[in-house]
Amino acid sequence: MKYVEIDNHKMHVFAAGDESKARLVLMSGSGTVAPVYDFKILYEKLVRNFRIIVTEKFGYGYSDLYECPCDIDSVIAFQREALEKAGEKGPYILLPHSMSGLEAIRWKQKYPDEVKAIIGLDMAIPGVYLNWKQKEIGQRIRLMKRLRKLNKHGLLFWYPLSKRGLNRDEIKQQKILLKRNVMNPCYENEAEAILENAKIVDKGGRIECPILMFISDGKQVSSGWINHEREFAALMNAKTVYLNCGHYIHYYESERISQEIELFVNQIMKL
Repeated sequence: MKYVEIDNHKMHVFAAGDESKARLVLMSGSGTVAPVYDFKILYEKLVRNFRIIVTEKFGYGYSDLYECPCDIDSVIAFQREALEKAGEKGPYILLPHSMSGLEAIRWKQKYPDEVKAIIGLDMAIPGVYLNWKQKEIGQRIRLMKRLRKLNKHGLLFWYPLSKRGLNRDEIKQQKILLKRNVMNPCYENEAEAILENAKIVDKGGRIECPILMFISDGKQVSSGWINHEREFAALMNAKTVYLNCGHYIHYYESERISQEIELFVNQIMKL
């Protein structure tokens, strides 16, 4: 395991694969307790051909439970610093899942030379959040607090957690991280910042890079998800792949996703 120090706190960065290959940075969605294990079913199919990197933000995985600023630019700054201190160099191909789609878009807006392409794993885009109200955000935060309380008392018997691709020790570690991380205050702070972050990204304007978007069936996300995804893809001239599965698409379609990623990356690296 590799830890780097950011703001006097530890952040975990997982990296594997040939350093001379294209660098794929997997970025987790909100509430993913252990990204390094969550994404394994996908990156184990890609690591032979690419450099794989998983950045675990504060409050996620093995990183410290540090209540850092959650404005979009600070979130990106922490990840950029972590990659630099871990010895990784861009340009990167960003693979955001869910909420981290905002981070990937903003990364490209602010530091265009660092992002070669974006591959969305049912990534969120600004339009998904722009119609939210503070009342709705408040309801979600209250739910987070209830779930954290249930987890503290050992009463949280369900959480989106996958054992796919994991060995016995990794499953054990994942359970330990589940107990530590579920709905911790870092997640709440992200939720409180989401509306303002979406507005910032929306105002940041169009990005220019190759984009591949894998899109779920929309049943496990907010209403209008697929329409927002379709509109964003058309605006950005992105390639889309629609999948008949839930929001954590890499749990269900890792084989197809990995094949599509390999074709896409090989094509753009020739440009």
